Amino acid sequence: MTAALGGFALGLSLILAIGAQNAFVLRQGILRAHVPLVVLTCALSDAILIIVGVSGFGRLAEAAPWLRPVLTAGGALFLFVYGAMRFRAAWRGGDVLTVRGPGAGSARAAIATCLALTWLNPHVYLDTVVLIGAAAQRWPEQHFAFGAGAVAASFVWFTALGYGARVLAPVLARPGAWRVLEAGIGTLMWVLAAGLLWSL
Repeated sequence: MTAALGGFALGLSLILAIGAQNAFVLRQGILRAHVPLVVLTCALSDAILIIVGVSGFGRLAEAAPWLRPVLTAGGALFLFVYGAMRFRAAWRGGDVLTVRGPGAGSARAAIATCLALTWLNPHVYLDTVVLIGAAAQRWPEQHFAFGAGAVAASFVWFTALGYGARVLAPVLARPGAWRVLEAGIGTLMWVLAAGLLWSL
């Protein structure tokens, strides 16, 4: 359960960042256009990448035991830097999640857009395959539970964003709300980084 909660916290923190994928899901939710397909496509894409990261890094760690501390330290360093970036964003302010332009018309267009925003975004590989895969090594015996927690975070977030879009949109459009959110994410990133270093 601890590993799953750790994966959930990390996965949710990474996915909360402002980006084109979240903006598209929010837009589709506000328009009530193909919301189930959009949510499922985004969440399943994340799930596939997370499973690849967790299982791939697990096999690498078993084949080369020295990789585990290296990956753990690398993950902690990335979390620390990422947390610092979130604190800087909170300090500077000005970020909002906006909805521009029409939603994808057909179901096929909506799915194609989701797939493009996910699989053609290099950051998604860093977050899911590399970072979550490396962070899972803190729990070598429960790394799949950690991955399951991260997968659950994707499903929870995209479901909330898609179906709660009309409620979330006014909140996410306020810079003050994003400053609080960024500061919270930064704090969580540093707590997780400290946990990784403690496990070395």
